[in-house]
Amino acid sequence: MSGCASHPERATTYTVKRGDTLYAIAWRHKLDWQDLARWNGVGRDYVIHPGQVLKLYPSRGSQASTRPAPGSPARQTTPAPSAPPVQWQWPVSGGTATLTTRPNGGQGLTVSGQLGEDIRAAAAGNVVYTGSGLLGYGQLVILKHNQTYLSAYGHTKSVAVREGDAVVAGQRIATMGPGPNGEAMLYFEIRINGTPGNPLTFLPKRVD
Repeated sequence: MSGCASHPERATTYTVKRGDTLYAIAWRHKLDWQDLARWNGVGRDYVIHPGQVLKLYPSRGSQASTRPAPGSPARQTTPAPSAPPVQWQWPVSGGTATLTTRPNGGQGLTVSGQLGEDIRAAAAGNVVYTGSGLLGYGQLVILKHNQTYLSAYGHTKSVAVREGDAVVAGQRIATMGPGPNGEAMLYFEIRINGTPGNPLTFLPKRVD
């Protein structure tokens, strides 16, 4: 996926831009949004403001997260969840699903399909991001399912939900758009405490 190569030096701070959300910033830097909020003293409403400078790593002497830091050698094991399991379902009904490993670690599914095909919520949750500000994902929708799990739906053509909306499993949230090569596709991720896991370990097995 374009825009995902690791940089030689990692940024240690991030200046909030108009339209940014805590979830999107954490997603971009492969951080857990709760860690990011704690390191920066962000309140439980998780409101941030343009111009605000966020630390991307804990200060010395603070309690560090037990999760691996971004840029650590990637391990293909799925991180242990700390919340009740989610009842997942496939976000699209057909198409060929290919497991994709991103250049900077983590995994997702590239699912083929047709332009305009419905994309549905893989589980109940709340919409925490819609937009195209994250390179390599096209127009993206992110759902928060609980304190541990997020799911992402990339390369959408149209979005049927707004940030803050509550959705139920199977609800239409977007339609499929073109991927980097111009062909219709969905890029789908499940993140556990900020780390992209293998979605095939969560989704029900498809029956041919």
